[in-house]
Amino acid sequence: MSSPTTEQVTAALAKVDDPEIRRPITELGMVDDVVIDPSGAVVVRILLTVSGCPMRDRLTKDVTAAVAAVPGVTGVRVDMGVMNEEQRSALQATLRGGQAAREIPFAKPGSLTKVFAIASGKGGVGKSSVTVNLGVAMARSGLKVGIVDADIYGHSVPAMLGVADSRPTQVEDTIMPVPTSEGPSVISIGMLKPRRDQVVAWRGPMLDRALVQMLSDVFWGDLDVLLLDLPPGTGDVAISLGQHLPNAEVVVVTTPQEAAAEVAERAGTMASMMHQRVVGVVENMSFLACPHCAAEGKEHRLDVFGSGGGGRVAQTLSQRFGYDVPLLGEVALDTRLREGGDSGRPIVSADPSAPAAVTLSAIAERLGGRSRNLAGMQLGLTPAGKF
Repeated sequence: MSSPTTEQVTAALAKVDDPEIRRPITELGMVDDVVIDPSGAVVVRILLTVSGCPMRDRLTKDVTAAVAAVPGVTGVRVDMGVMNEEQRSALQATLRGGQAAREIPFAKPGSLTKVFAIASGKGGVGKSSVTVNLGVAMARSGLKVGIVDADIYGHSVPAMLGVADSRPTQVEDTIMPVPTSEGPSVISIGMLKPRRDQVVAWRGPMLDRALVQMLSDVFWGDLDVLLLDLPPGTGDVAISLGQHLPNAEVVVVTTPQEAAAEVAERAGTMASMMHQRVVGVVENMSFLACPHCAAEGKEHRLDVFGSGGGGRVAQTLSQRFGYDVPLLGEVALDTRLREGGDSGRPIVSADPSAPAAVTLSAIAERLGGRSRNLAGMQLGLTPAGKF
């Protein structure tokens, strides 16, 4: 059998995507050299963006598998190098496509990414759990999903996705979101701190800068959906989001009791004040299915936190805004939902048949299937003449 050609090996390498950037390594300038021995042994030199790249083992495995499948290859060795400053600058320019730095791509009129901000009036209603499970459910349906953990003080999304100790790779001024085994890519202020236990004690301008950095300095690629887990309440981050991403649509999370419903209405009203559309309400911890009755084949709902709060919020916001704000779903209390958050295995993937998972998946399908809201978008039309 004849030895493989350089063109054949390069074509195989073009099918290998960088695990973080999710684009072919040949397109990113990461293939430095290919040496083919007459016996069919191939040596591939790959340039990493940084020496401590967390995905080097996976990249080695993927490159080895791709090259080994080329006819005539008898062996594969992958050598790793590191890009120099000039090469990293070139990669950064490639990723940005010639765009200026610190531009938020999702705010551009031509962006096709659906942006949903998950908001709540108060803490403790399970907003982050809802965000994570919606993101995973959307990814499981085939969408490319990114999650921004914008809850600066209470960042918990990385732990819920099993990447609490991961750190993003940085190429010059460009940051790569951390990929997860559950599908979505994620960035959180917790990943940018020197230590996981370090406390974030920032106020207005710093919070705004952090949000802009996670939206503009992070290379998200072509996303179908971007979810932002907002801090509870109507503070600085909610205001900054309205300024930087006025096209974001808001999902309000509440629990059934009156106290939570009342403050949830404020979160929805805040979004409207920032000219953002509220697309629905999620009632979390809606009820507990009695385990004893379920064991006997009976259905008995225990309203641990009362009932009807989500519906009241949806009705109030609909009347206040003059358009329909639907109740997207009632998510049951389920210990598996909590366990999934603690273990980094969201319930929609760990136990998709659980009632809470079914409801969250249905909400994700409803949101993911919505057409892009054209409110505020420039259509690029120029009058051809006078009327």
